[in-house]
Amino acid sequence: MESSSASVGKAPGRNRLSREGSPYLLQHQDNPVDWFPWGEEAFETARRENKPILLSVGYAACHWCHVMAHESFEDEAIAGLMNRLFVNVKVDREERPDVDAVYQNALALLGEHGGWPLTMFLTPEGAPFWGGTYFPPTQRYGRPGFPQVLEGLAAAWRDAPDDVAKNVEALRQGLQRLASPEAGGPLTPEAPIEVAKRLLRELDPFEGGLGGAPKFPQPAILKLFWQAWLRSGEAPFRHAVDLSLSKMSQGGIYDHLGGGYARYATDEKWLVPHFEKMLYDNAQILDLLTWAYAESGNRLYADRARETVGWLLREMLAEETPGGAACGAFAASLDADSEGVEGKFYVWDEAEIDAVLGDEAAFFKAHYDVSPAGNWEGRTILNRSDRPEPLDEAGEARLAEARTRLLAARAQRVRPGWDDKVLADWNGLTIAALAQAAPVFREPAWLEAAAGAFDFVATRMAVPGSETSRLHHAWRHGASRHAGLLDDYAQMANAALALHQATGEQRYREQAEAWMATLDRHFWDAANGGYFLTADDSRDLLLRPKTALDNATPAGNGTAAAVLARLHHLTGNDDYRTRAEQLVAAFSGEIQRAPFGYPTLLLAADLLRDPVQVVVAGADEAAGGRELVETALRHPLPHLLVQRTGDGADLPPRHPAHGKDAIDGDAAAFLCQGARCSLPITEPRGLAAALAGARA
Repeated sequence: MESSSASVGKAPGRNRLSREGSPYLLQHQDNPVDWFPWGEEAFETARRENKPILLSVGYAACHWCHVMAHESFEDEAIAGLMNRLFVNVKVDREERPDVDAVYQNALALLGEHGGWPLTMFLTPEGAPFWGGTYFPPTQRYGRPGFPQVLEGLAAAWRDAPDDVAKNVEALRQGLQRLASPEAGGPLTPEAPIEVAKRLLRELDPFEGGLGGAPKFPQPAILKLFWQAWLRSGEAPFRHAVDLSLSKMSQGGIYDHLGGGYARYATDEKWLVPHFEKMLYDNAQILDLLTWAYAESGNRLYADRARETVGWLLREMLAEETPGGAACGAFAASLDADSEGVEGKFYVWDEAEIDAVLGDEAAFFKAHYDVSPAGNWEGRTILNRSDRPEPLDEAGEARLAEARTRLLAARAQRVRPGWDDKVLADWNGLTIAALAQAAPVFREPAWLEAAAGAFDFVATRMAVPGSETSRLHHAWRHGASRHAGLLDDYAQMANAALALHQATGEQRYREQAEAWMATLDRHFWDAANGGYFLTADDSRDLLLRPKTALDNATPAGNGTAAAVLARLHHLTGNDDYRTRAEQLVAAFSGEIQRAPFGYPTLLLAADLLRDPVQVVVAGADEAAGGRELVETALRHPLPHLLVQRTGDGADLPPRHPAHGKDAIDGDAAAFLCQGARCSLPITEPRGLAAALAGARA
């Protein structure tokens, strides 16, 4: 029997999720489960009926979320059990990463590995007392069947309230500890390299990446390796990045027809992807491809960068209305599944390749691992792992033509699900990556796309009437939802500074400063330092999470520290330096205790301590100014700042290039580190050489 509130506010034949905007929640609107979205209605119902809450968290591209939905949430008997025993709440973790963060931490405290779907059991006040991830409908995989779990937890709630209360209190204390990270003193200048050396021991020396299967790209760690190489000159750091990038880029984790990288590989050789493609992964990998190409000129990196951006601009621009015009910002993800089968859209039979390519099939198959038996479950995941070396120009042209034909044939298949919501933080990552890549690859259209996405988030996702630059977190089909989080402000501020550097436009820097002021006003922990994930006027969480741990995306606190560092160097305002130092100190005890999870914060501390600054005097009006700026931008470093000035008078008074001017009508570049600047450089070639020697 369903709960007494089961029919309230529901569309005929649908549950409450039919009123939501999230593609993930809408996937569950026809379940027989009486789902509630996260909110007071669910908690009030649980209190009134004295029922525990079953919280299920997932996202639209999640394969195992789909599996559990088909096996359990679409099953009438299991749904009936859920409705009778619990108040059931469904959350899109991409719309509410703050909710997900709290209960993933609770699951970790229970000694379980996190992930999705997340299945947690809560009191009517939202306090967790038990949980897990995926549960099968019957006992298998060494896991109890979901009905057994439901009946056992309901019995514990009913018959053992003291045991439940003990669990609640233990988890409450643990969550409070996790939200109060250990502070410490300043980090040493050597800390980033020391941590990178320890992480380097985890490198797979043959296939790249860290550890074994499943293997994730982990771009934040690869970025730390790259910076450690720039600072130390020690070749193993650069080798780790080159090896990982090249193996991923020739492996099956990369979509060789359509562009873009999957979220992770299920094997250690990057062959078998978990086929979902996420915006945030591709933005961060684009950063690495840009750095590596600018240093090496490796054609592989250029090809993968152009193909990945091509995919972003072709398939990932969100729409104003379903099937309507592109809005200018980027959608969240593509599903792993199509027609209910993981990877079906992406894999091939040999006969299909033969039918599409005809006489060219044998040549293509030899280079993309196509065989009658296939390389995965009887089918083929296209890859060049065994033949990674490029062919001559004519050979590569033949392969490119074959890929074009196969891509056209693939377009006739049923496409994977598309989560077309716009997330402010993931767009910030993508905008910054495009703004950095555009000058390196000489692609001005990429910069235009970055500016368009930025303007969309800054205007269409702004809170109406907000005088403090408040943002929403998510947007879809004309509607913004959910209060902006730390990561939204930090990543969009970072994107603003990337656009400021690429264009010289002052409005971007001003917007970055406004968003950081919002973080200071509403997110700063005045007692202990650091920014909370949620604002001070958020009221629907058990507690306010605070962390600098990187996950699949860079930690908001790490990115915020980097933004503060850049703003200090750009403006000379010591308040930004002080705030950045306070932020790093708020987590430095954690870094010293368990350093591996904080690469973004370590990079921010390095940037704060010792940037490389290129100042171009006479950039706009003097001869050669544009060429000098473009030269600087085509040599990207994680710790590089590029500024344009008329005569140096508009630089901060304590800036080492303050007052430096053009030379006899010719623009001049000054390369500055610490309190010293180079002699004026008027030739692009000279600036390039100076930048090559200014890494450390």
